[in-house]
Formats: sequence, structure tokens, C-alpha cells
Amino acid sequence: MAWEFLREPKFKWIALHQRGIRECEIIQWFVEPEARVEEFDKLCEVQSDKASVEITSRFPGIVKKLHYEAGEMAKVGKPLVDIDIQGEVKQEDLAALTEPSAGEESKAQVDKNPGSLSSAPSMKIQPELENASLPKGTHGALATPAVRHLTKELDVNISDIQGTGRDGRVMKEDVHQFAKLRDSGASTKGPSSTLPIDTPTQTETITQLSNTQIMMFKSMTKSLTIPHFLYADEIDFSRLLDLRTRLNKGLAKSPTNDISKISYLPFIIKAVSMAIQQYPMLNARVDVDSSTGKPVLVHRSQHNIGIAMDTPSGLIVPVLKNVSALNVLSIAAELNRLQALAASGKLTTQDLSGGTITVSNIGNIGGTVVSPVIVEKEVAILGIGKMRRVPGFDEEDDVIAKQICNFSWSADHRVIDGATMARAAEVVRGFVEDPDSMVMHLR
Repeated sequence: MAWEFLREPKFKWIALHQRGIRECEIIQWFVEPEARVEEFDKLCEVQSDKASVEITSRFPGIVKKLHYEAGEMAKVGKPLVDIDIQGEVKQEDLAALTEPSAGEESKAQVDKNPGSLSSAPSMKIQPELENASLPKGTHGALATPAVRHLTKELDVNISDIQGTGRDGRVMKEDVHQFAKLRDSGASTKGPSSTLPIDTPTQTETITQLSNTQIMMFKSMTKSLTIPHFLYADEIDFSRLLDLRTRLNKGLAKSPTNDISKISYLPFIIKAVSMAIQQYPMLNARVDVDSSTGKPVLVHRSQHNIGIAMDTPSGLIVPVLKNVSALNVLSIAAELNRLQALAASGKLTTQDLSGGTITVSNIGNIGGTVVSPVIVEKEVAILGIGKMRRVPGFDEEDDVIAKQICNFSWSADHRVIDGATMARAAEVVRGFVEDPDSMVMHLR
């Protein structure tokens, strides 16, 4: 992250440039014009990349202008709020703000004369995320001042509105829809206020996409410009089942790092990382050489494996970092941490960024074969189906019970050919079907 100071006729403003984030939604304001703020006072709550964060003030001063209303999308690098700075800005504060992150060059331009400050959308992102649960019937508690003002204008009781925002937050569209139904004489109670009911003739009701759905709409639209091809195969989980059973018995007796049970997923994630060591192009991304304008593959040293998770707010993909340096137990611990944060809506932007390849375990819900969509800036994704017990044959041609699971790979056919994908998939299959062989390849 790098802070940037830009000069305006009256104001200086700070912009935090973070790779991969172009805009964020203003969820709510904690201040209003002419309000006084102290250093580290909360200014607003924003949501970007499906993570909710609070932005705080870096200096004490008086709020002069809010550049966006709640519910609007704020562009990163543009002014967010103008603050009249009270007193002289310390040089050590400026130095701290202008210090660039690793791998980024600071573009700082510092005005030596103290004046006023205008903060950009990602001015100061706190690592802790605020995502309090919302009891039913208290949607108004999370509504923004602009929404509450609208309810007064339209003579609407906010407690009667079923919010469609995150955690049931009442949005402007909810208020307009409620007032429209009320004025038309239709029922405005319960879920029927936003969804069509059984009617003699066909009717259509428009609902706004949630912020998570908007992010998915944008990312999937970009992803589906990638030419996909699907490669699927059946994997025998029988040996992995036996190994996992033995390991879990040991963990139950003496839990390590609060882990008393390991799922199949950590073994699969480790197998994918081991396959990447042999086929590093699966960990690359497609880019364009700025000097020649020609497409290139950018190879990445770390295996940052994204794990698609189904959460109350929608599908999200937190990332396990540097998997090649982790053992199966460490992967299980990190998975537990990310799953707990995802369930409570407290994943940070850091948790959700930097992925190089993705694994989607749709089998937890159901289905045997899936055609997963490649994540932008990646070239492959693995979809895991539901494990099922089926009859099979052993080496003596005797009928035995086997635990079978379908692995479905999607790859970017612009740079990955079918033979390469098949060979890499066979490496993963080998480690999953003979998990004891992983021991020989662990670092």
C-alpha cells in the first residue's frame, strides 16, 4: 500500500492505492459536515472485494465536505471527505503516510504548508473488520443517515422495511420499493415486499443486486471472456479415507494447535501445490508486455491457493498463502481460521487477495461434476464433486467398495493445452489416491 498526497487549490488529500481494488461502496458515514474529528476517529464504513472495513481520520480537524452519499460507489484515488486540519501536520506523520509498500514506488508529493485534508476511499483501512450481527426487526439501526432522511421524506417507518443490504441493511431502493407498494395498495409486510407473490397474471418485481452479487457480476463477466476447457476424471479416495481416519484418531487423543479433526480438503490442496511444482504454468497469469504489446505468462513463485466458500453473504474466495511451505496440518489450521472469519463476515482484504489458483469444493453441497469458472488473473481452477461409495474391482478382480470423487478442472485454453492439464491432473490424482507418497515430496 502506498499513500499519495495530491495538491488542490485549497485542500490536500490522501489516496491509498491498493492493487486490485478500483472502487468501494460507502456503507455508512459516521460523520457529517462541520463535525469535529480527532485522530483515528471513524469516518465511514466501506465495502470492497466483499470485505467490510472502517476508514479513520489520520489527523484532527473539522469535516467540510462528504464527496459521496451512503450507497454510492467511491473510486479509489478520488477525494472522499474534506477535512480542515487543525494545527500543523508533523513531518513524521507525513513520512509514515508516504512510505511505500514492498514492490511499489511511492508517488508522494508533499505540500509543506499545513492546510486542509481530503481523504480518498481507502485512506486508512484497519485490519480489524466490524460486522456486527443484526437481529430481526432492527434494520433501522444500520441504515445510513441518507436512508433515514429518505424515510422521513416518504413518511415510511423504517422498522417495517425488509432490508436487502448486507446483514439486512435497509437501502434507498428498499425504501422506494416499500413506498411504491404502499401507495399502490399492495401488501408491504414480510418477504412479499420485495418478491412477487402468486398472482392471476404474470408480474415482475425488480430487486437490486447486493454488493456481493455486484462484485460477482463484474468478476464473472471478466472471467468468462477467458476461453475455458473442461477436464474431468474420477479419483479413488479409498486410501485417503483410511489415512485420514488414522490421523484423526491420533488428533482426537492429542489435538495439535486446537485441531482435532482434518477434512479431505487439506490433502487435496497440498496435492495441487505439489503438482504446481512440476507444472508451474498452472500458477501463472496472462498479461501483456508493455514494451511489445504481446501476451506473456507471468510466473509466480508462491502457491497462493484460493478456496471458494459458501457464506451467508454469498460465495467468497479467501486465499491460503504460500501453500508449498505448509504441511497438511498447517493447511488445516489456516482453513479453519479462514472459514471462521468467513462465517462471521470478518475476512480482511488481505485474506481475499493474491490468489494464483483456485479450488472449489462444491461436493460439500452436492453434485458430482462441475464446470468451474476460472478466476480473473489465474489460468486454472479445480472443482471437487461429492464423494460417493460405488462398487469396483481390486487387483484380483474381486468386487470391492470404493470411495469415488470427481475432479473437474477448467483451464485457460489460450495458454494451457489439454495434454498439460491432463498430466498435471494425473499428478494430483497420484497424490490423492496414494497419499502416503506425499511424505517423500514434503520439504
